[in-house]
Amino acid sequence: MNDRQGSGRMGAIFRLARPHQWIKNALVLAALVFGQRLFVFHDVVLAAVAFVAFCALSSAGYVLNDIADRDADRLNPEKCDRPLARGDLTVAAAGRAAFALAAIAIVLSIVLGREFVAIALLYAALQLFYSMWAKHQVIIDVIAVAIGFVLRAFAGGVAINVEVSPWLVFITFVLALFLVLARRRHELIALGDDAIAHRSALSEYSVRLVDQMISIVAGATLVSYMIYTASAEVEAKLGTRHLYLTVPFVAFGILRYLYLIDERNEGGDPARALMHDRPLLIAVGLWILTDIALLYF
Repeated sequence: MNDRQGSGRMGAIFRLARPHQWIKNALVLAALVFGQRLFVFHDVVLAAVAFVAFCALSSAGYVLNDIADRDADRLNPEKCDRPLARGDLTVAAAGRAAFALAAIAIVLSIVLGREFVAIALLYAALQLFYSMWAKHQVIIDVIAVAIGFVLRAFAGGVAINVEVSPWLVFITFVLALFLVLARRRHELIALGDDAIAHRSALSEYSVRLVDQMISIVAGATLVSYMIYTASAEVEAKLGTRHLYLTVPFVAFGILRYLYLIDERNEGGDPARALMHDRPLLIAVGLWILTDIALLYF
């Protein structure tokens, strides 16, 4: 193998890991921020290790999913450029990459302790369950993905020995449902009559049904966050009664994303939408900075 072939193969493996999706694992850091441990060096290090572990673990799941979906991905105008769909990598090479990523995740999880290992194994089992069965089942598919987001939040708490608030679990769950349903809507519109060939569960959805579901979970996300910020329990735990000042940023973020998925049909990849839409990125940045200012200063 010459240098050009080697670099091309490494580039394909890198793309296969979907590094742009690692932003989703920022949920692992939520307990660090809201547990008011952001300036505790030891906890920052542990949270960073947990973040890397979940990046490796989630990438291993993406690789396995791409192996299973390589034929269907060739029919998808957006996924046909993935390395396995294009034939840039063999299934054997992708399998070795998944094994290496899983090994990294296992080693880092062991460093973080038994409870983290248990959550990591549960997440891995969920990924396998999703790839093999759940993604083909209507409604179950979106719930399975949302549970994966919740496990990220729990993992962050376990890593630094901070109790994860039920509020964080609930808000994470409904927000994840919102994002996954937006993706299903995008797939229905982008694939048209070929949607069923790509994912059998899409035959059970319609744009009208998904729009109704999105309206429900978007409203639930915003209302639950508003109640959370005004809760006396949260005020006593976090030591501030001004968390409600962050509501406008959350409201703008949800409404902006609704605009993106309805008017621009950009709900196919939340990570790319966040990185490429400046107003949305600014809103998220201001929300994070305001939370830190209220919780720590």
